[in-house]
Amino acid sequence: MHTHADQTPQLVLASSSPRRKDLLSQLGLPFIVSAADIDETPHPGEPAVDYVTRLAREKARTVASRHPGAWVLAADTTVVLGLELLGKPQDAAETRAMVGRLSGRTHEVHTGVALAGRYEESFIVRTRVTFRSLSAAEIAWYASTGESLDKAGGYALQGKGAFMVASVEGSPTNVIGLPLCETLALLERAGVPLPWKDLS
Repeated sequence: MHTHADQTPQLVLASSSPRRKDLLSQLGLPFIVSAADIDETPHPGEPAVDYVTRLAREKARTVASRHPGAWVLAADTTVVLGLELLGKPQDAAETRAMVGRLSGRTHEVHTGVALAGRYEESFIVRTRVTFRSLSAAEIAWYASTGESLDKAGGYALQGKGAFMVASVEGSPTNVIGLPLCETLALLERAGVPLPWKDLS
């Protein structure tokens, strides 16, 4: 979706994630997509909250330099099991190992969200997700679907992976990649026109 020249501030989503794009599109928010290509390697010993906040800020700043005058929204999501950050599995074998470790346990999903433009603001949202105990056959089947390959933690709550999730404590959209309630509040504070603004 593209904004018109007379619509200011323009909103730019600094992400190539189809999930984040879909979440914003469902609300009818006008925006354009401009992905940020940054190094996403965690720093040694970097806590998850610092990692996702740092990446979200770097993405927002990188894209904001290409879109002067626009508001740039960026996010980064990671899955944390104990003290370990679980990234995106590269193949079915990694998916099986990752999902197997999540089976029957509770993990946290951390998303850092940043907005850059006339000023910068960022925050982090945490959600606790509990998996039911999975059989080896269930794990192998899910890995074979290929759904997990671009998902932090190796599963998609909004997709086939929903069958593995016993409970979600906190924001469900955070697990998908963008905590909508908190993000909309952030955009409203910045003066970004929300779809229902003129209906009240």
